[in-house]
Amino acid sequence: MRGNSAKPGTSGKALDSVEVKGTKLFRGELTPPPDKSLSHRAVFFSSLANGTGKVSNFLRAQDTESTMHAFRSLGVEIDDRGRELIIHGKGIHGLAEATDVIDCGNSGTTIRLLSGVLAGNPFFSVLTGDESLRGRPMARVIKPLTQMGALITARADNKYPPVAIKGGGLKPISYAMPMSSAQVKSSVLLAGLYAEGETVVSEPARSRDHTERMLPSFGADLKVDGLTVTLTGGKDLKPLDIIVPGDISSAAFFMVAALIVPGAEVMIRNVGINPTRTGIITVLERMGATVRKENIREVSGEPVADIYCKGTSGLRAVEVSGDIVPSLIDEFPILCIAAARAEGVTTIRGAEELRVKESDRILAMATELRKMGVEVHEFPDGLSITGSEHLRAAEVESHGDHRIAMSMAVAGLAADGVTTIQNASAVSISFPGFFEMIAGCSS
Repeated sequence: MRGNSAKPGTSGKALDSVEVKGTKLFRGELTPPPDKSLSHRAVFFSSLANGTGKVSNFLRAQDTESTMHAFRSLGVEIDDRGRELIIHGKGIHGLAEATDVIDCGNSGTTIRLLSGVLAGNPFFSVLTGDESLRGRPMARVIKPLTQMGALITARADNKYPPVAIKGGGLKPISYAMPMSSAQVKSSVLLAGLYAEGETVVSEPARSRDHTERMLPSFGADLKVDGLTVTLTGGKDLKPLDIIVPGDISSAAFFMVAALIVPGAEVMIRNVGINPTRTGIITVLERMGATVRKENIREVSGEPVADIYCKGTSGLRAVEVSGDIVPSLIDEFPILCIAAARAEGVTTIRGAEELRVKESDRILAMATELRKMGVEVHEFPDGLSITGSEHLRAAEVESHGDHRIAMSMAVAGLAADGVTTIQNASAVSISFPGFFEMIAGCSS
């Protein structure tokens, strides 16, 4: 595996490429990076707590550092010790108005959850981000936060960042989400901390529930009843020490790599297996994969396990739709790689949310898989992929999307020849060191 560094002075526009050679060997024991969703939330809730807490095994990546920098700009003192943070929480009413625009980088979690927090604070804030983030939809959070009483305006008739917020004086609402989204749900619940009374959020299918699991540990009055979450606001949060487990979304790349390279075998340690995040395991098992969870335990309120994967004689195509889709929305790109190696036609529907991720992931995966000789049919809400015994090495593009870059690297492991991934530095958004870890298992 060879790579070229991005040229300096390019304002973050990556110009690098990485070469991945097809391999007959993929074995190893590894630990994935800390969970991105939990790292974000640990910083959010610790910053809003009254007192000092510790976050251990914090993910060092661009997205999570955007959250850390945002709270520093709001007056929160954070002692940065690498994988450990000491956060001196200011309380829900202790944040200070930022002296400049808050840059959320590429992080949709940062800008959407922070909108909920700032909706409850009686000062003026402006949130923006990089070119990709400025194309991400914000109306889905602006609508309920405005109903709660915040004054919010955004670009393009309140659709996209930058977002200007004048918060304070919130009232609780009962909000039925039109589509499942952990970010929207969490944003409204965070705003609910500032509203006297019960804020109720319901969703059509369960999205990831890290906020519902973690917030009560900080002392929030929160109850879950099926698809409905109720938070009673006006109460202080208490500091807490959090240990972040490994990220299943990052582990998924190695799981699929082990399943599509003949004779491959990996053990992935310390992986979070929250039930709202394990859709990828469920689907891979339906495809005939050998995926085994071992040493199941609980860490900071989250279920954790070691995951063993072994290459099989062949994956089979499946249909993916309905309630399972929210539980594997981030794993869609790597699931497409598994589908490209499965016998038959795999169909994924009900995933229209993928059109507005870091890239249009439906279009991106269709485009890049076709370059590798895979037959793909695109739908407004998904794809059908006809599996192939042989992938063709090609020059592919990340579309500036970390998950596309990593997925195409995994495809390259099972291709004949050398696959070149352009703009590969996008992986630093969530998984710095990804290419080195892949190389370590295939050498």
